Parts: sequence; structure tokens; C-alpha cells
Amino acid sequence: MRGRAGVVVALLGLVLAAGCAQSAVQRAEPTRARDAGKRTGDPSPSASAEPEPDPDPATTPAAHENHLVPQRDEPGPSPDEEPPAPPPARVDCSVRKCVALTFDDGPGAYTGLLLDRLRAARVHATFFLLGQNVAGHRDLVRRMVEEGHEVGNHSWSHPDLTTLPTWEVRAQVRRTQQAVQDVTGVAPALFRPPYGAVDERVANAVDMPLILWSVDTLDWLHRDVRRNITAGVREPRRGGIVLFHDIHRPTVAAVPSVLEGLRERGFTFVTVSELFGGRPLVPGHRYAGR
Repeated sequence: MRGRAGVVVALLGLVLAAGCAQSAVQRAEPTRARDAGKRTGDPSPSASAEPEPDPDPATTPAAHENHLVPQRDEPGPSPDEEPPAPPPARVDCSVRKCVALTFDDGPGAYTGLLLDRLRAARVHATFFLLGQNVAGHRDLVRRMVEEGHEVGNHSWSHPDLTTLPTWEVRAQVRRTQQAVQDVTGVAPALFRPPYGAVDERVANAVDMPLILWSVDTLDWLHRDVRRNITAGVREPRRGGIVLFHDIHRPTVAAVPSVLEGLRERGFTFVTVSELFGGRPLVPGHRYAGR
């Protein structure tokens, strides 16, 4: 009897030991799961790539504009050094395959980021500014000129000039000329009519070369990064003028890929005046490309 009791006690001890070991394993599993969760999953906001500036209320993009196409890493300045602004272009566009990128309706919430990207890529562009936006972005307008971009007049408030009396057309042009010159010391030499709407009366009232475009990317309508890249890379032809709008986030997000794609196609980037070899353009005449 004493022998059988000893065996029973031993068996009970083994059962209890196994149960304790299993409980210990079960207690450890949630801890390992929590630790694994810290090592995987989406990056924290602090690890996100490039912060976008807050949009102006008047130009807040649609929700789908936040889904940007991943871009290749761009060469950026070290913390203590900014990349130099590209020198003025000395390009013979009768020989080289030139294209002029133009940006309308700014300055706006994303113009500073666009200038950063153009500077990093050592590219000059042409900005057609709204006079009413100049006062709130004086530093950006000054920076455009300092970094070698061309600044043009796009009217004061973007009306269809063909619907206005002649005196008001002139006022739209004159007020914008003055606003830009007050900030930069440079008066724009080129005018882009809002909507491309111009007739003989308006042309005479503006009395500046009228710059239209050969490629309308329709970035203002679709506001889609991939579509902007496709239109911006595939549609330009030699001597072309490409229309973008720097007040839209998807446009600025697309620019690095557009620049890369056009360079792969052999294009050289110039301002509108450089596209025409710096020769004087005729006031009232319309230009949509070289």
C-alpha cells in the first residue's frame, strides 16, 4: 500500500509541473506579440518622408491628392549648406531640344516646395503670377527672381478679360506689374491671359507679348499625380510651352518625375524668354511655342 501511494504522489507532482510550464508559456506569448507589433506595421508620422506645407483654405486640394506617387530620393542640401541656384541658361534652342515649363495662378501654399525642387534639379521655369497673391508671398516672389526664374503677369484676380471694359483690363495688368516690381525691382515682360481668353481689343489693351501654351496638362482639373506625370513627360515637343499650376499639391508632387522623364527624352529646360533666344517679343502677339 505504501508503495502504491508513493507512485500516486509522484504522478500528481508530474501533472502539476506540466500545468505550470504550460501557463508560463501562455503568459509569455502576449508579451512576444506586443514586442513584435512594435517592430512591424506602418511607420510613425515622425518617420514620414517629406512634410507638405499647410494648404491655403482657398486652394485646399481634394482628398485623393494626398495619395502621392513615390518619388526617388532627391539630392538635397546638407544642414549647413544650400545648393547653389542654377546659373542663367545660355542655350541655343535652335540647336538644342528646349522646353519651357510654366506655372500659373501663384504664388500659393506649395510654391516654396516647388522652388526647392527646381533648385535641387537646377532647372529654371516661368511663373505667371496673380497680382492679388503677391503681397502675401513676397519672399517667394523675390526668391523666384533671385534664383533665375522668369516672372510673368497673369492679371490681378484672374477674370476673363474679354468680358471686362478696356479700362479694367488695363487696371488688371497695371496693378500686377506694380505689385511685382515693388517686391523684386523687376517689371514682368510677358503676359498670360487668364483662361487663354484674348481678342484683338484685349490684346491692344494689355500691350504685352501674350504667352499661351502648346501643352495643357489639365492639372487643375484632374489633380492627379500620375496623370500629371504622364502628360508632362509624354506630350511636350521641341520648342514647347507646358502649362502647370503651382497652387495644386499633385502638380508639385509630380514635378521631380516630370523633370526626370523629360531629361531622359533629351530636353533642356529654359524660361519662356530663353526659349525665344532672348529676342524681343511683339506686344499683342500670341506665342504658344517656339
